[in-house]
Amino acid sequence: MKLIQILSNSLLSNSLLSNSLLSNSSFLKSSTLVSLVSILAVIGPIVIVSAGFWDAISHMFEEKEFFWSPSHILVYIGVFMTTFAAGMGCLLLLRKSVHGSLKTGIKLVIVGSIVQMISGFGDSLSHDLFGIDGLVSWSHQPLEFGLILASLGAVLIIKNREHTKLKLFLPFSIMAFLFFVTWLLFNLVLTFGHTVQCIQIHVIFSSGCSIL
Repeated sequence: MKLIQILSNSLLSNSLLSNSLLSNSSFLKSSTLVSLVSILAVIGPIVIVSAGFWDAISHMFEEKEFFWSPSHILVYIGVFMTTFAAGMGCLLLLRKSVHGSLKTGIKLVIVGSIVQMISGFGDSLSHDLFGIDGLVSWSHQPLEFGLILASLGAVLIIKNREHTKLKLFLPFSIMAFLFFVTWLLFNLVLTFGHTVQCIQIHVIFSSGCSIL
């Protein structure tokens, strides 16, 4: 329940921030918004995954779990980045100022953000009800799929803007997308290999060989 509150506050903050920027026409230029959407759609998921690894390692060392732990705060920052990118993407769609692959990329970022928020809430609820879960769970893989959608959207956006300085960000965005895909496939392999899940490395991510 705590996670949905932070997500709601994040969306409200994004809305208030967007309203406060309405008077700044340079910020609201479509080209500027497109750049911000693509960059945040790459960095946000990376921050979320990095924080997730940090949190998993904290579980391994049996550190105390609390809402405002450093790893959790980093997750919230990543979520804010992604939802803010989605909010700006919605503004671009409402303006009807984007077309083709650029429009498709923005839609993927928005859908990916929504999937991440729903999965994040489900994961928080799961932890409240069942405690710490395994690497493979009913909420983790949908969340990872949301990360893939957002990062793929970013790749399409940046690819569409190769004639700008954004092209420097393209290799990084592609590597991020490939990492998220590889990570999801690795987790799916664990789903079909109970024995594999019991190897020592799995202890890093959970308390044992549990699958929800």
